[in-house]
Amino acid sequence: MKPTKLATAISVLSVASVALAGVAGAASMSTQVSAKLTAKAEIPVQVVKNTKGTGSFTGTLNGRKLVWKLTFGKLTGPALAAHIHMGKAGKAGNVVVPLCAGTKCKSGVHGTATLTAAVLKAVKNGGAYVNVHTAKNPNGEIRGQITP
Repeated sequence: MKPTKLATAISVLSVASVALAGVAGAASMSTQVSAKLTAKAEIPVQVVKNTKGTGSFTGTLNGRKLVWKLTFGKLTGPALAAHIHMGKAGKAGNVVVPLCAGTKCKSGVHGTATLTAAVLKAVKNGGAYVNVHTAKNPNGEIRGQITP
C-alpha cells in the first residue's frame, strides 16, 4: 500500500512537533547552584579572626537569570554587604553581582540577577564565589565557591 500525500504530511508534522517540544523542554531546563560559606575559605584571610561564621547560598539558573537566596550567621557583627565575585577557589576577584548592602543585608535575603555570559560561565564552572563583608572584616568574613 502506497502512503498518500496527506499521510506523509501528517507524519512529517508529527515528527517536527516532537522535535520542537524537545527543544523547548531543553531550553527551559534549570540549573541549581549553591555555596557553603565558611571563614576558612575567605581570601584574603580575615582581619579579625572568627571561625564561627557560616552561610549558605542557593540559586536557580534559567538561561542567564539567577534567582538566589543567601543565609548567614555567627558573624563578628552585622553584615555590611554580600556579593558574587569572579575568582576560583583560593583567589580573590572583582565583584560582579551585588547581593545586598547596608541595612538590607540580613540573613535570608533573596533576589534575582541577570548574568553576563562570562559570569554565567564562571558560576557554572567553579569560577565564582559568594562572600559576606562585616565592619571587622571589610574584605570578607565568610566565603564559598559556587558550584552546580
